[in-house]
Amino acid sequence: MGKIKPFFAGVNAELKKIMWPSEKEIKASTIQVVVFVAILAVFFFLVDTVLHQVSNFIG
Repeated sequence: MGKIKPFFAGVNAELKKIMWPSEKEIKASTIQVVVFVAILAVFFFLVDTVLHQVSNFIG
């Protein structure tokens, strides 16, 4: 039990060293992720559609 208090003191000290992103950086990163996911969704939809059409043409 004597090691618990120093452990949490160390955790607290490490958390104070973290450089948290600003709200502006978080918003920019979120927008980038949403745009990238949307682009990938459209890409995979198109690939799936083309492969489906090729599959129907062959079989």
